[in-house]
Amino acid sequence: MIEGRINLYSDTQSRPTLAMRQAMLAAEVGDEQKGLDKSVNQLCDYVADLLGKEAAMFLPSGTMCNEIAILVHCRPGDEVYADQSAHIRNYEAGGPAALAGVSICAIPGENGVYTAEMLAEAIRADSRYAPRSRLVSVEQTSNLGGGKIWPLEAIRSIAQVANSHNLLLHLDGARLMNAVVASRISAQDYCQPFDSAWVDLSKGLGCPFGAVLAGSQTFIDEAWRWKQRIGGAMRQAGMMAAAGLYALEHHLDQLAIDHQHARRFAEIISGDDRINLDPEKIDTNIVLIDISETGLSAPQVSVKLEQAGINIGAFSNTLLRAVTHIDVSADHIEEAGQTFLDTIRQLLS
Repeated sequence: MIEGRINLYSDTQSRPTLAMRQAMLAAEVGDEQKGLDKSVNQLCDYVADLLGKEAAMFLPSGTMCNEIAILVHCRPGDEVYADQSAHIRNYEAGGPAALAGVSICAIPGENGVYTAEMLAEAIRADSRYAPRSRLVSVEQTSNLGGGKIWPLEAIRSIAQVANSHNLLLHLDGARLMNAVVASRISAQDYCQPFDSAWVDLSKGLGCPFGAVLAGSQTFIDEAWRWKQRIGGAMRQAGMMAAAGLYALEHHLDQLAIDHQHARRFAEIISGDDRINLDPEKIDTNIVLIDISETGLSAPQVSVKLEQAGINIGAFSNTLLRAVTHIDVSADHIEEAGQTFLDTIRQLLS
């Protein structure tokens, strides 16, 4: 990918602001493994409180949060329940199978959200011939669901089913704070039913690095063993932790602006009737663009946009994804939207 003037490829493309860089420069640091990095400790305490959990742990990525949580909760041969579009199933290089030896039962939800009834139907009867059911995972917001927010009542219903089958619950919080800002429901409320949960720092919040995994003290103690084992322990990580703390204290309001920008982008490009997109269904900062009715391929359009200085990724042969973030302005949205329409028309001319 050649980075253009306007990068809507992902909110992972966001960069730290000058104020965030200054906070990083001023951070107190120490040996993170020994609990001596004050900035890391401060971030972990902050996130544990934010999510309503006993303890938390700073990790390099959200993927590592997911994988460590699965490793703690499960044993080889166990089964995890997740939506068919879930990140742990599609975008972690087979990590659950390779690292934990678990299989994932894919539930066919709608826009990344499955129902309690779907979960109940999917859960296997206890049998020595079947994988042992162990864990239920929810991705908030759903990436391949177009930034769809899991409703709190849906989460609570899922939790009731899981609890009735003695299953553990894990929240993939890649864009949890987008859901919090858009719904005005607290992170604690969203996370309350879960045995483990994490929040990402490197997406719309603008950090260069990291995520924070939270749960009970017992869970975090065991997670530390896995963190050490798979190479996630760090040294003077306080500069990165300071970026995360700065983002959580100063950048949450920006997420609401990102959501407005996503809706506006959808409004512009849906002006072409051949684009299958309803702006009213944009919950947060992700816009999935179905171009199947144009007869064009998504990779073809993505490459043409890149040549025009706009980065929008192709997710399938007919689906593109645009993601707004802190580095994308209102003017960028207007330009990107018009360029998208112009590109479609040029390719069809």
